[in-house]
Amino acid sequence: MTETGGNLLGTYLKDRRAKLDPASFGLPLRRRRTPGLRREEVAQRANVSATWYTWLEQGRGGAPSADVLDRIARAMMLTDIEREHIFLLGLGRPPEVRYQTPEGVTPRLQRVLDAFEVSPAFVKTPTWDVVAWNKAAAAVLTDYAQLAPEQRNILRLIFRDSGVRSRQDNWTNVARFVVAAFRADAARAGATNAIQGLVDDLGRESPEFAAMWRNNDVRAHGDGTKTLHHPEVGPLQMEYSAFAVDGRPDLGMVIYNPLTKGDADKIRTLMKGKKKASR
Repeated sequence: MTETGGNLLGTYLKDRRAKLDPASFGLPLRRRRTPGLRREEVAQRANVSATWYTWLEQGRGGAPSADVLDRIARAMMLTDIEREHIFLLGLGRPPEVRYQTPEGVTPRLQRVLDAFEVSPAFVKTPTWDVVAWNKAAAAVLTDYAQLAPEQRNILRLIFRDSGVRSRQDNWTNVARFVVAAFRADAARAGATNAIQGLVDDLGRESPEFAAMWRNNDVRAHGDGTKTLHHPEVGPLQMEYSAFAVDGRPDLGMVIYNPLTKGDADKIRTLMKGKKKASR
């Protein structure tokens, strides 16, 4: 840790500590001359010496370990983004990923999806479970609402749903890409253990998946073009882009945009047909 980095970390920790509410930590409010927690209180909660913690706020004593920063983050009840920030200041890198089961999407994020009128869009977890989608996605890709939540998984659909499989322009290439991007996403999120059940299930059910998984390929989802052969409107050409959801490292958004006006018109036709069928 450089001298400048140490000063930045110390300044940030001192500022965070001053803004903490002692009552929320079960600490007495009497006889406090300054706001926030005392240094020795943070040190005790983090299981480090008060002297060492004082040096840390003063930018002295060398770089802290990742374990110590993690304990300080817990001691001060920092948010995930605040925890990441002290790692960047103290060690010059983000913390190791801690995979957590994703929560649902907010109404605001759902409204973002719904704003794409003829662009199929959905939100997926690091384990590629689809947790939100718009009407265009339901009409063009899969009507996820008709599936049980545990079946709304992109890998399960690619390898187990004959309808999804038949729509792919080159199923083998698509499946290889999906498996490689899925592996990279899961590893990046620290979800390797969380996906083991899914991998085992698909490996037993699909020799094709088992062979692709053994290849250990990794790919970034990124962006590109995709052709779907829809049974109702024929070929659909779309370009796709994958985005991280800021503030939600557990979620990613994928948006498919129709490549031409004709493709957009086909999507409108599918959406009108789906709307009539639901009446």
